[in-house]
Amino acid sequence: MNERDFADLAAGHALNALSAADERAYQEALAGNPHWDSHVRSAADAVAAISETIEPVEPPASVRASLFARISDLPQDDSPAAATPAPLDDEDFAAAGLTPVVTEREPVSTGSVASASGWGRRRWFTLAASFAAVLALGFGAVSVGQLMAPPAAVVALEQIEGSPDARSATATMPDGTVATAHWSASTGRSVLVSDGMPALPSDKTYELWFVREGTPIAAGTFEPDADGSATTVLEGQMHEGDVIAVTIEPAGGSPDGTPSTDAVVAVATA
Repeated sequence: MNERDFADLAAGHALNALSAADERAYQEALAGNPHWDSHVRSAADAVAAISETIEPVEPPASVRASLFARISDLPQDDSPAAATPAPLDDEDFAAAGLTPVVTEREPVSTGSVASASGWGRRRWFTLAASFAAVLALGFGAVSVGQLMAPPAAVVALEQIEGSPDARSATATMPDGTVATAHWSASTGRSVLVSDGMPALPSDKTYELWFVREGTPIAAGTFEPDADGSATTVLEGQMHEGDVIAVTIEPAGGSPDGTPSTDAVVAVATA
């Protein structure tokens, strides 16, 4: 099971909506990956936020029956298989002006415990949307819908993983930070998923870069959460062979459009 599938199960667990098989898969994954507990807290916080914004309401039995009947009719496997990338030569980070790091390239997952057991992303998002609709009866759909809507970075990652040419590569930094770049040439999109990023003072921020033939191209800034985790869409179109890098810049980003520090993260995509 990958981290994204676990996040889906954590949401279902927070809603008390997992089957017995999915609950076992969730508990086993959490026991084997305790650092994924940030997804558990995020899902619990989202459900708590919803419960605080509306009054409890008991939906009619007919609504509940119709809701779960529709969910049960959904296809159970909507993740197209992705081609496994061929091994690539080590990237010369020094040539790009970046601090060398250890890079581990990964094939894109073509299945998971979660999807095999019938949960999957499509079921979670349908359940979330339906759950929001039931709660919103008479209470205002906009606020609930906003709480349940997946973040833009999650949507972008879904699009990448759903493309036939989805690729990923992981870099582990000396300080323990792990960063995985996900990209697809056909979509032109890329997402960086990082874990263990050190907290920065308020006057600093992390900035993303495409390093293309030795030239850095700014791709947006981001702030990790309290646990040092972040899922961020890179601004602009990625080209095959770019190095995805992260530097520490003044708040708001580099003032002159060029990196002011050495890269603290660098992931080769070729």
